[in-house]
Amino acid sequence: MRILLFLFFMVFNSYVTVSAQEPEQKFQGFNLQGYDRNGETAWDVNGDTADIVGQEIILSNVDANSFGEQKMNLTAKTGVVNQTSGQIHLEKDVVITSEDGKQLTTDTLNWNRDEDLVTTEDDVMITDERMMATGTGMRARPGLKTARINEDVTVMIDTEPKLKEESKRLTITSDGPMEIDQARALATFEDNVVAVQEDRTLKADRMEIYFDTKMNQIDKMICIGNVSILQGGNQSFAQRAVYTAKEQKLVLTGRPKLILLTEGGNLFAASGN
Repeated sequence: MRILLFLFFMVFNSYVTVSAQEPEQKFQGFNLQGYDRNGETAWDVNGDTADIVGQEIILSNVDANSFGEQKMNLTAKTGVVNQTSGQIHLEKDVVITSEDGKQLTTDTLNWNRDEDLVTTEDDVMITDERMMATGTGMRARPGLKTARINEDVTVMIDTEPKLKEESKRLTITSDGPMEIDQARALATFEDNVVAVQEDRTLKADRMEIYFDTKMNQIDKMICIGNVSILQGGNQSFAQRAVYTAKEQKLVLTGRPKLILLTEGGNLFAASGN
């Protein structure tokens, strides 16, 4: 999920400046570069062509790189750089690929340098070797290591990738939003959350998933509000459920109720405080 938390240090200084009174200019093989405080290259932006109109640089076949803590590559068919604000708008086949292979694809992307904000209103897909997330609309603050998919969220996680069995895949859907906080190794799902794995289905108003420090393994799941769990013919209900992966333990609180299917096909119900 860290692909959502990319960080571009693209401070677009006026390497090329053209006043509004000057005629439109066109360049082949265009390149912009930025440097950190030590004089090392922090980023570069390349385009096959560049049309300069006023304060805007219109690029074709954009290929950009960030050389920060984690190297990233960004490509798009077209891009517009505002020389004054440093903001960039990308369109058509936007792909961000991290050094460790995580990838984000979308149709358009906007980056606001001053607000440390990356946004899109289009569908997004985030993939790595263990996880795929899709949804509509994204809002991320890379500097704060937070990100959000706005609605129609689906996340599929291979909980035991070595087995390569689809039955071990955990699928979580929600109306949204879904938010990622990398500093806390936390993902939260809101509104009509449904998690399915094998013959188990869990529903709740809100779900919090705590990962390990690398955001690879699930440590704990907390479900809040109108919790229901269906496994086989057995059902459980509560206002709160906490599952810890290490102990493989599930604790229900808030008027828990269990409905069990006995061997004779009869139902047995038990309730608690």
